[in-house]
Amino acid sequence: MTSAITTKELALHTLKLETQAIESLYSIIDEEFEKIIDNIYASKGRLIISGIGKSAIVAQKMVATLNSTGTPSIFLHAADAIHGDLGMVLKDDIVCLISKSGNSPEIQNLMPILDRMPNHVIAITNKKESTLYHYADSRILIPHTPEADPNNLAPTSSTISHIAIGDVIAVCLIKKRGFSSSQFAQNHPGGQLGKQLLLRLSDLIKDQDKPSVYLDASIQEVIHEISSKRLGATAVINDQEQILGVITDGDLRRMLSKHQNIQELTASDIMTADPIQVSPDMLAAEALSLLNQKNITTLLVSDKEKYIGIVHIHDILREGIQV
Repeated sequence: MTSAITTKELALHTLKLETQAIESLYSIIDEEFEKIIDNIYASKGRLIISGIGKSAIVAQKMVATLNSTGTPSIFLHAADAIHGDLGMVLKDDIVCLISKSGNSPEIQNLMPILDRMPNHVIAITNKKESTLYHYADSRILIPHTPEADPNNLAPTSSTISHIAIGDVIAVCLIKKRGFSSSQFAQNHPGGQLGKQLLLRLSDLIKDQDKPSVYLDASIQEVIHEISSKRLGATAVINDQEQILGVITDGDLRRMLSKHQNIQELTASDIMTADPIQVSPDMLAAEALSLLNQKNITTLLVSDKEKYIGIVHIHDILREGIQV
């Protein structure tokens, strides 16, 4: 490429080369790759992933993805491995080493030692004529493609390829393990993702002073209950705390537009009977979807026998839940 290339052209060229690097991986998804996935799945131990330099960063990313999706994994820096940390490798563990050249000094020192250990060793490398490839029991040979930087030196396309093959391994193991969204949620309890997958309506209403009135409650009582509890609605219940209806701010506005004299009206006159009721075990994300679908702002929560509380759409949005 010429020195006159523009920034935009260089950016597009970089993306093109890295895309080609990923596309080149199609050719290596073969029977040996399937056996590697089978071996990791059948292993009674952990997957120890090691590398040095940029490969160590890729290894850490792989470990994070695998641990969060049901495959116990540990990162082992190749330099630390030859200075004592190899002791963390147990007899049932599988060891996966990542190295573009497969010939770094650390890899050359490490491989003969691993060869004397009982562990199955997987190589992810770009070079067939390398120490790593020679000693490994299973091999993922990444096709050679040019690096994306103008000097063809900085790990770019090769790093993208290694990250991609790590994601492929993780996704295949997710499928093989039947790893579910609920299991994923258990591994991600914090942040917005955790809330999306774990937060239930019972969590939102546990400290709620639930608004409620009886059928014969006056309009003044209804207005006071809705205003004081600040949820934009109140349930209408009987003596057994079963839900008979709901009254919202909107119902009050419609009442005022229809009736000149409201003194003789009661809750039973303006309520919406048989409103939608949901379980406290419903996920907040599912509740938000239902609210949007029905074009309403509140849901009554009950355990089928007894009124438990009200969830307003703002309660869910405040938690960062999205559909």
